[in-house]
Amino acid sequence: MRNSSSLLSLGLTALRSNFSANYPSQIAWTVLRVVAGTVMIHNGLDKLGDIESFAMAYVQVIGLPFPIFFSYVAALTELIGAPLLLLGLFTRPAALGLFSTMLVAMYHHIKVAGFSIPYLELSALYSAVFLFFAINGPGMFAVDTLLTSWLGAMLGQSSTSDMPVGVETSERELVAK
Repeated sequence: MRNSSSLLSLGLTALRSNFSANYPSQIAWTVLRVVAGTVMIHNGLDKLGDIESFAMAYVQVIGLPFPIFFSYVAALTELIGAPLLLLGLFTRPAALGLFSTMLVAMYHHIKVAGFSIPYLELSALYSAVFLFFAINGPGMFAVDTLLTSWLGAMLGQSSTSDMPVGVETSERELVAK
């Protein structure tokens, strides 16, 4: 019983967002997560559409071994991670995977074109967004938040304890209502 309680506590920690109960802010946070997840899906589909071409033009150019394998890894990371981000489900691991693919994309752009902002801008923006979600979680309106409430109830914690440390008592009471 002690081990399952520890696992549930670990699950709560991994899923809980760093957020305040400011609803306009949370709506903006949700819009950013949904848009980033939605527009990233096509990148994975494009890679799978012609995996050999992507492997030769991008992966082999940066010197990674097994370019076909790593092309599939990138495509599947984007095709699995983007919808998870969109839903706010397992947001931190999904965002971390997507952040990693964007770091590799930025490395490719620097290697091919040097430090050229027009080549770097999109992958840099994506990486910043994914880093934000990897660090902060999905926000209030996400499946992870529902899971956190459910896990908290299983552990016998009140629903207001799902709020992260640092959220003022009045905000906790606002969310509890």
